[in-house]
Amino acid sequence: MRQNFVGMVIGTAMQKTVKVRVAKQSLHPVVQKIITKHKNYLAHDENEKCKLGDVIRIEACRPLSKRKHFAVAEVLKPARRWQDPDTKEWKQ
Repeated sequence: MRQNFVGMVIGTAMQKTVKVRVAKQSLHPVVQKIITKHKNYLAHDENEKCKLGDVIRIEACRPLSKRKHFAVAEVLKPARRWQDPDTKEWKQ
């Protein structure tokens, strides 16, 4: 069983690599409030199909570089896109 995480794409500046933010929620033992923590992972995106804002599932793989140990398994929810009324361009 491989390690899996679900997170949001926050960076696509590199070739065949995306930066994914994975959030984790836990209950504070004293205050009894939900605490949200996050960690960023670099994931391999072979076909460069991920866009900013996509919710994706990443899974562990062999080390591909110094910091890249995950690969994109699937896109769960594509980012919401809208059309700018002035320039008629599609934006995120």
